[in-house]
Amino acid sequence: MVLPVAQAFVPVWFCPVAQAFVPVWFLRRGTGIRACVAQAFVPVWFCAVAQAFVPVWFLPRGTGIRACVVLPSGTGIRACVVLPVRFRFLTSTPLDVRRGSGTYVGIYVLARALEAMGHTVAFETPRRSLPIYTAQRLLFNRSLRRSDGFDLTVGFDMDGYRIAAGCPSHVASLKGVIADEVRFESGLTRLTMSMQARRERLHVHRAALVLVTSRYSGGRAQELYGLGAAPRVVPELIDLGEWRRLLGSTGIPACVLPRFTVLYAGRLYRRKRVDVLLRAAAALRERIPGLEVRIVGDGPCASALHRLSSELNLAGTVTWLGHVPLAQLAAEYKRADVFCLPSVQEGFGIVLLEAMAAEKPIVAARAGAIPEVVPHGLLVDADSPEALAAGIESLYRSPETRDSLGRAGARWVEQFDAPRVARLFLDATALG
Repeated sequence: MVLPVAQAFVPVWFCPVAQAFVPVWFLRRGTGIRACVAQAFVPVWFCAVAQAFVPVWFLPRGTGIRACVVLPSGTGIRACVVLPVRFRFLTSTPLDVRRGSGTYVGIYVLARALEAMGHTVAFETPRRSLPIYTAQRLLFNRSLRRSDGFDLTVGFDMDGYRIAAGCPSHVASLKGVIADEVRFESGLTRLTMSMQARRERLHVHRAALVLVTSRYSGGRAQELYGLGAAPRVVPELIDLGEWRRLLGSTGIPACVLPRFTVLYAGRLYRRKRVDVLLRAAAALRERIPGLEVRIVGDGPCASALHRLSSELNLAGTVTWLGHVPLAQLAAEYKRADVFCLPSVQEGFGIVLLEAMAAEKPIVAARAGAIPEVVPHGLLVDADSPEALAAGIESLYRSPETRDSLGRAGARWVEQFDAPRVARLFLDATALG
């Protein structure tokens, strides 16, 4: 590789296969100076025509996992090489979509993307299941111990708060800010989530580095947990290759069904405001012939929402699907005309990435991180059935707008593809 003199900094990301000898060459024209970096060995060998030595600094494992190679003074060329990293992921979030929801999806897809780049990821999760989730999380954290067998430990949300202090390679990664979510809860749920939030606060103050998924979450973490410095932002991610394969294998032609279909996918929590969507649907029945609202997901508010649907006489309009397998979820996205997310609190919203990957227009509440994730979406006032109904109706009456928003989303979502975000994660966790 020939590098121009004017190029002051040249990063080279390097993911070797197994133990193969994979050289990376840097050459400045006319000098005969070169550096060869081989995956199989930690040292770096150099040869130079003028007997010059090239300085090399290796940051110790556990503090950044980087090697920095600098060619002799005056060349103006540097290169950074990432060595394979051994990650330890700590999470008490259930490792399935039904119970772990978007938090599980984000952690799982990140781990698979890092492994595809040649790194290793070891999960540490609860060994036993308890009926009270908060008790399970607390017991899990009491069982955690530090380990020198990894380069980087990543504790998600509150997990790892007991072992983070004084560890230079411990990262607190917030998939959501619990103290922000708890304000929408009541009773026992509010009490137990408040206990989790206190541990999450300890975690972010003890960790060497704090990550969040959006600027919104970063601001809320600073405000609610008293952080001095803004956390680093690494967004959520989606495996676009896998998602598009699923969409292509559904066998359902997009947007040719006789009904106008609005899709919601997500957990049935109070902050998701599915009740606002139901009231909007009641207002739209007479204005949109053939309106169908399909709701994917379950959760603690399911019974109350079913009762509200009955009170609003939505039996012929709303279809409750509960939890569905991934292939069926892809089919639901493909058959939908519009995706709707009326939530008033989102730390990110992976379902928005899924809708964009399916090229669906999005109508959503202007709240939380939603404006960051879908700046091209049709955003309406939060907690307003009238505003949500008007947004859905405007998309119903304008197929051109639906197509335009769908195409814009398909372009925008490319930046959240798993390999790209995994590289951002590696950048952000370079603690050195």
